[in-house]
Amino acid sequence: MDAKVLEAQQWVNATYGSVTGYSRAPEDGRTGWSTMNALIMGLQHELGISPVVANFGPGTLSRLQAIGDIGFGWNQNSNIVRIIQHGLFCKGYWGANGYGEYGAVTTEAVKAMRLDMGLPDGGIGTAGGQTTPALFKCVLNMDAYIKVAGGTDDIRSIQRWLNGRYWQKSAFSIGPCDGIYSRDVQKALMTGLQYELGIAAPNGNFGPATQAALRTKNLGQGDSGVLVEMFSAACVFNSPVPSGTSDTGTPTTWRSTYDATLVEFVKAFQKFSMLAQSGRSDYQTWAQLLVSMGDADRPATGSDTRFEITASRAKYLRDNLYEVVGRYLYDPPGSTLDKEIKPGELQTIFDAGLNVFPIYQDNARQLSDFSYSTGYMHAMNAHALAVGYRFNRGTTIYFAVDYDATQEEIDSAIVPYFHGVAAGLAYNGKRYIHGVYGSRNVCANVTKRTAARYSFVSGMSWGFSGNLGFPLPANWSYNQIKEFQVTNGSDVFDLDRDVVSGADPGQNSVGKAAGPADGFINYIESLLQLAREYGKGNANQLVMEYVRHRSYGGGDWDFLIGEYDRGFRDFANSRGMSVWEEFKDPFTGHELGAEHLMASANGHFVAWKPSNPRSVNEGDVAGWGGDLLTFYADWRHAKDTYPSGYQFAMEKLAKVGVAASFGFNDLIEDADAWLIADAVRNNNKDILTAVRDLYNGGGGLRRFQRYWQGRFNGNTEDAKFLAHNILTAADDKEVVAAQIGLISVRGGILTLPAMLDYDELEPFEKGFVDTLLARTGEESRMAATYRKNHETYLRAARSRAAARAQKD
Repeated sequence: MDAKVLEAQQWVNATYGSVTGYSRAPEDGRTGWSTMNALIMGLQHELGISPVVANFGPGTLSRLQAIGDIGFGWNQNSNIVRIIQHGLFCKGYWGANGYGEYGAVTTEAVKAMRLDMGLPDGGIGTAGGQTTPALFKCVLNMDAYIKVAGGTDDIRSIQRWLNGRYWQKSAFSIGPCDGIYSRDVQKALMTGLQYELGIAAPNGNFGPATQAALRTKNLGQGDSGVLVEMFSAACVFNSPVPSGTSDTGTPTTWRSTYDATLVEFVKAFQKFSMLAQSGRSDYQTWAQLLVSMGDADRPATGSDTRFEITASRAKYLRDNLYEVVGRYLYDPPGSTLDKEIKPGELQTIFDAGLNVFPIYQDNARQLSDFSYSTGYMHAMNAHALAVGYRFNRGTTIYFAVDYDATQEEIDSAIVPYFHGVAAGLAYNGKRYIHGVYGSRNVCANVTKRTAARYSFVSGMSWGFSGNLGFPLPANWSYNQIKEFQVTNGSDVFDLDRDVVSGADPGQNSVGKAAGPADGFINYIESLLQLAREYGKGNANQLVMEYVRHRSYGGGDWDFLIGEYDRGFRDFANSRGMSVWEEFKDPFTGHELGAEHLMASANGHFVAWKPSNPRSVNEGDVAGWGGDLLTFYADWRHAKDTYPSGYQFAMEKLAKVGVAASFGFNDLIEDADAWLIADAVRNNNKDILTAVRDLYNGGGGLRRFQRYWQGRFNGNTEDAKFLAHNILTAADDKEVVAAQIGLISVRGGILTLPAMLDYDELEPFEKGFVDTLLARTGEESRMAATYRKNHETYLRAARSRAAARAQKD
């Protein structure tokens, strides 16, 4: 609680509590929209507006414009000055004591805010610091004008530059300067760009005039000026370009000259977005940076439709260079759209040389369609239908969010819905994997928080709030950019054009018996047989060493966990073996790195966990511990943006679709490596059986729970001690060497964890533990609630079956 905020709340309630339409501010000493809205309504009353409303709209602005600028010595209405002063304090500026006199203190507070915004301070001494009508609106909103946690200096510089350049333009609204890319920032950039392009009536929309003007602005290396600044700013807003789930991506910085470094970023962005890699600001690149659908007329090889793909429609798709089509698993009772896949349709699609990806949508057009239980039931139904169509194990099913869900709705209902989806699919052994269809923000949230494998982005809905101010998700597979009507002879049907990333190519067959990891399992079987033929050493250990030897052998790894058997390497190579790089996890659909997996398993196998439950060793460094040390270096590089290690971990650690050195797939590999080592070392299983049980026997369904219980003793205190010790322990030479090597030598950070105060390091450690708990907790919730939800599902399934029978 802040005493000055409380004072503002008490004053505004006491002064305007009886005004028609007024909503009281909570008297809790905490700033927020409710307090700002109360001050807005108080201002409206002073301006003669009745009834008052919780919105600073055109009417309020017009009344203020009639008054003009308010500055030093202004005394027409002391309550209006009090509202300015209370609003300033709620935004963090000392604007005097709320006595209603616009004196030197209030003047300096407004100057400080104006400078934070990127505006001129208004003059020298008491002649400056005026509150214009536009600034008054800024005083009474929740925008921040200093960098907040998660914000960057580069974005804040762009925000201040835009404000300073365009704040007096009629179509421009002063925006936040918090360092965060958002819808308001995107709108500000578009509006400013339209002024530079000479658009007659700038409005922040990507309309025909703007598109036509941008087609003439093909910039390249050596160019400079304001349009390069605009283009570079748009690049920063879409930075870094993801280049893998365990990579920090390709970043860029704001600049006014189109140099070679910007060329390389643009090429990376173009590659990620499936555009021609020219390195120039061609029209398609401008469009892709500025709006979610990009150039809606660019080439696209994907499609989706509610219409049956007949032989003639399949031929049309192939003739027009389409390679994949999305089709619906389900058409809910009462629907007149007839969307569901028809008998024999999949074979028609395959016969034409097309792939298919399945979509599940049961209404999904409003908030009330989403809840945990609904998601669970939908997943159960989707599984049953997909099995009925004989979709292969490991197929991604895209569950739809077909409306513009706000962040509040995403938090309260959409994310729980997808947790329910994950639970329903897990109940059936995770034969199928969940993806998400929706706006960029929906896709990013669902991916990050429920481990959705791929995102099908509703990019053509470019006006959605969830598509403005959000970059393309790292795990995008399809970007829906245009709906149009196909005329194919006498046949007419609707089709959506989808740009395809290639991450999920769809399915080109059904009914395959093999699972996604079968190739890797067969490889381990062959390698184990050779290890036994070799006749020396431990055959299980030889398999681990061979798979890791290329990327995790020699040098530091010899010091950490011992040399690999070079004789067996040569023996296996002479029999035609080579290192297996990646395979698909059947339970998440993520590509797992076999080399990292087996290096970590090898480490745990030769250096099992210490008898002291809170001690660490070189086996931990080979797995989770080494990843955490590297992630610590990432945090220290980003400490200005993320002073809180906990927030950094919550936003970056083991999150799907978030570029980081410790990605979600790394956490899977760490957990699986420990489980494989445990099965071989302590449960008398050979490595083939351990791997087969994990990936084809259901062992991966509860991998994080088993890992949490086995290595972290199933409790947060031990887990925090383990995290602290891997970062700071000084009594194990291998661990100390890893701290120095991974943090200072490779990471470029001289401040080792042990040098930090405990209060600064502890939140980072807690972030690691809470990340593990979140994964473990989701598996526990699935196990604890499936019976209740399954009974609900069965009742609903019977109801659906009856409704369908009546319809038929």
